Amino acid sequence: MNDYKATLNLPTTDFPMRAALSQREPQTLQRWNQQDLYKAIRQAKQGCPRFILHDGPPYANGDIHVGHALNKILKDIIIKAKGLSNFDAPYIPGWDCHGLPIELKVEQQLIKEKQAITHVANFQQACRRYAFEQIEQQRQAFIRLGVLGDWQNPYLTMDFATEAATLRLLAALIEKGYLARGTKPVHWCTACRSALAEAELEYQDKTSLSLEVRFFADDAKAIAQCFTDSVPVPGQISAIIWTTTPWTLPANRALAVNADAGYQLIQVTGETGSEYLILAADRVAEWLSQGTISHWQLLGSALGADLVGLRFHHPFYAFTVPVIVGEHVTTDSGTGIVHTAPGHGPEDFIVGQREGLEIANPVGDDGCYLPETEKLAGCSIFTVDQSIIALLQQQGTLLRHAKIQHSYPHCWRHRTPVIFRTVPQWFISMNPHSLREQALQQITQVNWLPEWGEARIRAMVASRPDWCISRQRAWGTPLALFIHKESGQWHPRTTELLQQIAQRVAQQGIGIWWDLDPKDLLGDEAVNYDKCLDILDVWFDSGATYATVVAERPEYAGANADLYLEGSDQHRGWFMSSLMLSTAIKGTAPYRQVLTHGFTVDSQGRKMSKSLGNVISAQEIIDNFGADILRLWVAATDYRAEITLSADILQGTTDLYRRIRNTARFLLANLNGFDPQQHLVAHEQLITIDQWAIARAQQLQQQLITAYEQYEFHRVVQLVMHFCSIEMGSFYLDIIKDRQYTTKTNSLARRSCQTALYHIAEALVRWIAPILSFTADEMWQHLPGQRSISVFTEIWYQPLAMMAHHALLNEKGWEQLMNIRNAVNGALEQARTQKIIGSPLAAAVTLYAQPTWTQLLLALSEELRFLLLVSQANVVPVTEPPINTDSSCQPCALPGLWISVTPACGSKCPRCWHYHDSNEKNSQPLSEAQPELCQRCHSNVWGTGEIRRFV
Repeated sequence: MNDYKATLNLPTTDFPMRAALSQREPQTLQRWNQQDLYKAIRQAKQGCPRFILHDGPPYANGDIHVGHALNKILKDIIIKAKGLSNFDAPYIPGWDCHGLPIELKVEQQLIKEKQAITHVANFQQACRRYAFEQIEQQRQAFIRLGVLGDWQNPYLTMDFATEAATLRLLAALIEKGYLARGTKPVHWCTACRSALAEAELEYQDKTSLSLEVRFFADDAKAIAQCFTDSVPVPGQISAIIWTTTPWTLPANRALAVNADAGYQLIQVTGETGSEYLILAADRVAEWLSQGTISHWQLLGSALGADLVGLRFHHPFYAFTVPVIVGEHVTTDSGTGIVHTAPGHGPEDFIVGQREGLEIANPVGDDGCYLPETEKLAGCSIFTVDQSIIALLQQQGTLLRHAKIQHSYPHCWRHRTPVIFRTVPQWFISMNPHSLREQALQQITQVNWLPEWGEARIRAMVASRPDWCISRQRAWGTPLALFIHKESGQWHPRTTELLQQIAQRVAQQGIGIWWDLDPKDLLGDEAVNYDKCLDILDVWFDSGATYATVVAERPEYAGANADLYLEGSDQHRGWFMSSLMLSTAIKGTAPYRQVLTHGFTVDSQGRKMSKSLGNVISAQEIIDNFGADILRLWVAATDYRAEITLSADILQGTTDLYRRIRNTARFLLANLNGFDPQQHLVAHEQLITIDQWAIARAQQLQQQLITAYEQYEFHRVVQLVMHFCSIEMGSFYLDIIKDRQYTTKTNSLARRSCQTALYHIAEALVRWIAPILSFTADEMWQHLPGQRSISVFTEIWYQPLAMMAHHALLNEKGWEQLMNIRNAVNGALEQARTQKIIGSPLAAAVTLYAQPTWTQLLLALSEELRFLLLVSQANVVPVTEPPINTDSSCQPCALPGLWISVTPACGSKCPRCWHYHDSNEKNSQPLSEAQPELCQRCHSNVWGTGEIRRFV
């Protein structure tokens, strides 16, 4: 028998089946760098409509984790998709460089090296060097992900020009009247030794000491008379308070009640005898149920307002405190009487100011009581519980104590509990020009994705206090103000002075403020002023980038950002600070759209952490699988909720990738010898199924563009996977193999097929480019024909839109044919299992079809067998279900269709493997040397070939 392999058009390509991404991707990155690819993209998109995605700056400290990778990949997908939609979409990455984590790291290094911090400016230089090291480390990691951007010219909040621009923004806020100084309770981290903003808090469970404390009456007789129907009280009366912060008791300066609530004076008898107590009426029953009270009696009732002005003794200090009205007091829990320490709580502070109470703050920056704190000097508030208990027991004022677990704010850096501490601070006031109301109105002008983001940030803005923007540290943009030594007011020329200071900072950096002699700017009046040595909250730095970066970089041309994209925690962080600053200065939000992604969790829904041992690092994934697998995982997941990552999920993602790569390889392999300039077939001359494949690709491209525009990348992956696996892999590509391999090399039948494959490949490489960037680039290098430097300089494949669908068979007809083919495949598999046939080409299929299917099937005529991939196919029109017509006939899932599978007749053609009748009528005599060939193969080898109408 002759070897006919040389007569076949077998597929061949240098595009490898094995991706080896972790080895090939670094080589691709090296080529991109040599090509200066980012610059080439910018040049290609010059003059196009602009799209601005403003990068929220990650913090310049530590290795990147999967959350970083998720964020950067999402942004990169959007930027690349916008480029394909013919937008000029520059990407300027940025870093948040100031702040405590870097400061602490440098302090640790200096301590380890036994160096003292003797000069602030030198210390800042050390922080700057450390930040640069971290930025470079993270930069290389982000580049390795395939993220294209201006990595050589990122924005840094510690750039001198950015620091100067931040000071100018501060000057504009002062000019508009938003800056205020006040002594208010702020969240204070004793580890940071600084105030914290709301965005720097996270809530964790905490075990606290719960105390019930007696405040003895200063005048029991006068107090008893306030209660109606009261009887003479022979002993001491106590007001009972409940607290979970015993360390605040030294700062107690009042007892607060609800003016409209009812209070009761009761006599209780227990293990230690009888005593007389005051509690809210609504709390008595529950309070009694929690103790060992054997007997109790109601002695009198009063309203909270009746008790105002009465005085009670501090539980362990020698002074009395008044009863005041507190609007925050409820009778839902506790005793209905609230221990009030104006120096350690926002509500306490408000009522304390109203009532003229002392704002006592006996706790220092480090969380220890100040030296003048009686009986507790030097004690840490975190270890003082037993000392407090001892003091209360000595005075007989401790009633009950227990341990409770509750949610409590912690510092997000140190994971340690924070405290409220009243100290002088600088604030952005929410009151001038109705900043809160302006921000709430601007929120409605923004497109929040997902939609719940709007309600989330609206609630936060509606309830937020004034923004504390000052920090008592050194590594940050200074609050460069001169403060009058007596009045505490800033200099009347402050905005002018800030402009001068900004000019110096732009040249020399923030260290110039600490080195500055006030006389250089104030002259003789410098003697009356102190320099403010606080720094700005880092959220001010990053929130200001709408002005310091977006408005300044020439790539953005001063336009507003189209999109901010960060994790859901940024509603109270970067989204919030940016909104507040932009609204205050410009009266508008800094963004048109805000897109939020969730956080990465393991297969059990747990947040990834080192303590749980469930962390999967981004670098580990890249080393084992390649960056494109990580990118595909990001895209394939609905990132708007929590995103699950596990070894099994990564393996599943690898399987998805393999299907896409195999489709790309099939397309490229079957374009062997195809030159689009010479061999492209006009659309009207294409075989019908090729026209359908192109039309289907065009329909899909429109769906994909919409999905990309709506940021539904998981939908993109689903559509591409369905196209590659079902419409191509299981249908079109399977059917065309025979025609592609067996027809003459330059026949219209083959060139028609290759034309369709070429158009599909040109479209596919663009579809996957935003997500599988390395693979798309590799595919781009192997596509035939002249092409640009990169797929990333291109737009969506336009020739598809110019090819109308062929009218001979509409979309529904092709869908029906796919359904028929699936049904026949099921019957063939059953026949193979029953050993009736060995392979589909060894089968003859008879379709008994009612009128629903007859016209469609008969239209294919002899080509039906090529559609079904069998050697012989026959259609028998019927009106009733066939009975005893064929013993192998079986009904299928398609109503009105029955399928019979039998062994094919005749002999097997050694070239195409189809079975044929050796006595078939030939249009021309077969060669005597090749009598085993079927007529079709003989014609394809020796004749002019044949062209089929459909498939």
